[in-house]
Amino acid sequence: MKKKILLSFGGMLLGAAVALAQPNIVPAKPQAGPVVVTGATIHIGNGKVINNGYVAFDKGKITAVGEGAAPSMAGATIVDATGKQVYPGFICPITTLGLVETESVRATADDSETGDINANVRSLIAYNTDSKVIPTVRANGILLAQPTPEGGIVAGQSSVMMLDGWNWEDAAYKKDIGMHITWPVARAGRGRRGGFQFPGAAPAESPSEIAQKAIDNLTSLFTQAQAYSVDPKHDVNNLRLGAMAGLFNGTKKLFVNADGAKEIEQAVAFAKKFGISAVIVGGKESYLVTDLLRQSNVPVILKETQTLPDKDEDDVYLPYKLPHLLQEGGVLYGLTGIGFWRQRNLPFEAGEAVGYGLTKEQAVSMITLNNAKILGIDKTTGTLETGKDANLFISDGDALDMLTLDVKNAYIKGKSIDLNSWHKMLYKRYSDKYGIPTKM
Repeated sequence: MKKKILLSFGGMLLGAAVALAQPNIVPAKPQAGPVVVTGATIHIGNGKVINNGYVAFDKGKITAVGEGAAPSMAGATIVDATGKQVYPGFICPITTLGLVETESVRATADDSETGDINANVRSLIAYNTDSKVIPTVRANGILLAQPTPEGGIVAGQSSVMMLDGWNWEDAAYKKDIGMHITWPVARAGRGRRGGFQFPGAAPAESPSEIAQKAIDNLTSLFTQAQAYSVDPKHDVNNLRLGAMAGLFNGTKKLFVNADGAKEIEQAVAFAKKFGISAVIVGGKESYLVTDLLRQSNVPVILKETQTLPDKDEDDVYLPYKLPHLLQEGGVLYGLTGIGFWRQRNLPFEAGEAVGYGLTKEQAVSMITLNNAKILGIDKTTGTLETGKDANLFISDGDALDMLTLDVKNAYIKGKSIDLNSWHKMLYKRYSDKYGIPTKM
């Protein structure tokens, strides 16, 4: 018994020590007065660049953007950004950021629910503003994200969140913007037992038959949901069908995980059948169906560029070229990374496409304006334009290059964000120990 008590007490002390060692990162206070950033190279986000420009914002909104001398504003804080670069805050769609803290610890993973149909699940309320991962991502200029549920056929709903706030209500930027599904894929069985069948047993279903059954089940579900959404009164409320109503009235988009050209074609036809606004997520073979995507007005969110192609016969540089191929095909495209902590590489994933067809400003647009358009928030963010939210950051160098990105100031709705993080604190700790000079 004494051992148990001592162990428990030791655990409490360890937990307290860890808590005390955590960085003191406090959510930002609302903007107190006008701010004017001067002398910078300003990347608007829509392809335009202003040299020796200024950005002014007050009460969380951009009030002026231009070239040359900034207009005088009474009581304004002047931020001298001479020689620096100003960008719209990068936007990270389709991520588990804020939903997962430590992959190997199940209790810290809240990105999926049991079961195949979870339309009523909302990632919004699971979003953890106290995640120690968020500051490491935010320090690379990513200021908005779309925490997304995973798993099953219908994973649930996502929202756009600000990467700063006391709680999920405080951090919500746009609530319940979309529903997420995974499109069924016909795959042959793999492994030693993949094709085994007992003598005299009934013929096993082929992969295509299994996939078609799953598609039929999806069709049945969406048919029920559409009918449910038409009738305003119900004897018994169905949470799952009720959560899907926004798909049919245009307030939510359907995000479909699909990589193959065949699956993309099926998903687009499915969305047309129900009059749903669809977004393809993944889209590894989207370059093969650009005409269909363009004509159907279906955008694509690509998943990372720093990877290898799926097929041996594909060009080894295909993932780097995909953004340019969609650009040439007239398809609206955005970009995300993988998982949660790796999203800090989002600007470098975008930069990988530069040199394989995209210009630098097109790559910037891919993770600012394009992502904003796809998520339906482009009226308020995604570019540095008068009237939009002051979501922006200042970097010492090119934000798409990991060797030069160095975020000095960041603002979300005009609030000055704390850019400290575990990474920075550990770097300073050991650089001080060994006497290594640091700018931090």
